[in-house]
Amino acid sequence: MIKAEEPKQAHDQLTVAFDVCAKFKDAYFEYKQKAKGQWKITTNALFVRLDSFSERCQDIMHLTSTIIQFSKLQKIELGNTKGKTLTDIKDQISTEFDKAVEEFTSVTFDIMDIERREFDDHYFKFRQRMKELDRRLASILTQGFDDSDTIIGKFKLLDSFEGPLNRTIIQDELERKHITLLDMYKQDLKIVSTIFIEGKILVDKQDEKAPISNNLPPIAGALNWTKGLLERIKEPMDKLTQLSQSVQDREEYKDVQKLYASLYKNIKEYDNTKSANGRLVLPSKPTTTSTSSCSTERIHHQKSLKD
Repeated sequence: MIKAEEPKQAHDQLTVAFDVCAKFKDAYFEYKQKAKGQWKITTNALFVRLDSFSERCQDIMHLTSTIIQFSKLQKIELGNTKGKTLTDIKDQISTEFDKAVEEFTSVTFDIMDIERREFDDHYFKFRQRMKELDRRLASILTQGFDDSDTIIGKFKLLDSFEGPLNRTIIQDELERKHITLLDMYKQDLKIVSTIFIEGKILVDKQDEKAPISNNLPPIAGALNWTKGLLERIKEPMDKLTQLSQSVQDREEYKDVQKLYASLYKNIKEYDNTKSANGRLVLPSKPTTTSTSSCSTERIHHQKSLKD
């Protein structure tokens, strides 16, 4: 099934098999406790083969999840100044990974047969090759990260490597880059805060230097301006909330979170005030009653002229 390019289905079936083994052991210990010492069976001897099978399931599950993660590399294209070079290296890593999987799955024995101990040697060799590929892939990510000038560009790079990012070596390497993201975003929040404070003064004065479009009336222009500021700070914050818990527990993240919440609140309150002012200046429509009254008076006046 792995050779037939169905690693997701294989992974799901292995997960079911592993869960069944775990539930079987849980049921045994539950009823053994109810038997109150009447079951005179050595637990280790009873489950030795079941435990070996469960471990084998975990090993193959790791293999299939690795295949699923690395399969996403084929669609990734890196940009910026180093994009072409890094993409070529990425393609080379993908090719070497395919070769490693082919060698592992081409063994002449059944990899689910727990009696075939040579599996351990093949699996160890495969994992060592994966560690090497992970380190090289992490190097590509860090170079692409440093090559990107904007915080949104850095997030897009991380999004494109969504599958491999879950691998331990790559996560450890990128955790330092996450601190860079927090620092960049914090600086951008301060810039937006300055733009907002200075800009709203000009907007309220209807100054010709106000940061609103010339083809929009004052209130609509102000609302369009605040919408742009909110979008600028919201998208990166949404991305940051998806980072690992270890990053979110850092003081740097908490500082950024507080700064974002305060700035978002201030811009939103100003936006709501402008919206309310816009509703106040709208002309009221004439009521149906007054229109009907005018029509009636006009009819009576015409009738009196005829008489």
